[in-house]
Amino acid sequence: MKYDVAIIGAGPGGLSAAVYAARGGLKTVVFEKGVVGGQIVLTAEVENYPGFAESLSGFELIDKMKKQVEKFKAEIKEEEVKAIGLEGLCKIIETSSGTYRAKSVILATGAHPRKLNVPGEEKYTGRGVSYCATCDGALYRDKIVAVVGGGDSAVEEAMFLTRFAKKVYLIHRRDQLRAVKILQERAFKNNKIEIIWDTVIQGIDGGEQLEKLHLYNRKTEEFKTLKIDGLFVYVGIIPNNELIESRIDLNEHGFIITDEEMHTNIPGIYAAGDIVDKPLRQVVTAAGEGATAAFSAEKWIQEHIDKF
Repeated sequence: MKYDVAIIGAGPGGLSAAVYAARGGLKTVVFEKGVVGGQIVLTAEVENYPGFAESLSGFELIDKMKKQVEKFKAEIKEEEVKAIGLEGLCKIIETSSGTYRAKSVILATGAHPRKLNVPGEEKYTGRGVSYCATCDGALYRDKIVAVVGGGDSAVEEAMFLTRFAKKVYLIHRRDQLRAVKILQERAFKNNKIEIIWDTVIQGIDGGEQLEKLHLYNRKTEEFKTLKIDGLFVYVGIIPNNELIESRIDLNEHGFIITDEEMHTNIPGIYAAGDIVDKPLRQVVTAAGEGATAAFSAEKWIQEHIDKF
């Protein structure tokens, strides 16, 4: 079957692209190998997406986006894309269920946070464990939280969380932070931040919500328990680039490089959302990039219509 636009990934970027592409009259298909919505469905409360005075869960927000996609007759197929090939300007998409052809492709495969892989992490994800302070920080006003990590992101987010939390522990496995010096100096001067050096998290515990961490000091070999309300994990983010890492231009961290129209280095292939090289990974930025990618794809198809 042939489509005008094939979108790979049904997170906020992919769903936004589908709305704009289908509404623009393009025959559109979205492929998703996992759960429609991506990482945002794990977020208990979304407070910073424009248009909603009351917070709603990530699942509720994605459900509204999905219904909007269906309203404009874009197809959503629960199939894993195995490979993308080129036949002239046409794109050949091989999935777990068959082969499809499309004039253009929008890559919205996302990224995933590097996890601690300790007992309790999976259980309390969305119930005290978060991978996005910008998303969830406001939920911890006047509470005690911890950030794990020692790089720029960990230190920046620890300082961000001091706007809301009354206490922020920064847990780092070494005796020195890896963040740039100016960030370190700001953290050291912030009286809401307490750094716990040489320490790793061995377990996450609680009842319905996270309540405490089990810590191990690598230098003193001591164990201790830390009572907190929330844990923010910043030990790295991994782009879902397995599908395209050999042919699409990526930055040094593996994220897709695009121009301002969300075009990659391959004609007719665009990218949007967390897979893209950018400073801010949020639902609202993904949605904007998805819209831009769909608009650009439509324009590109019209410019090359006689070559398909």
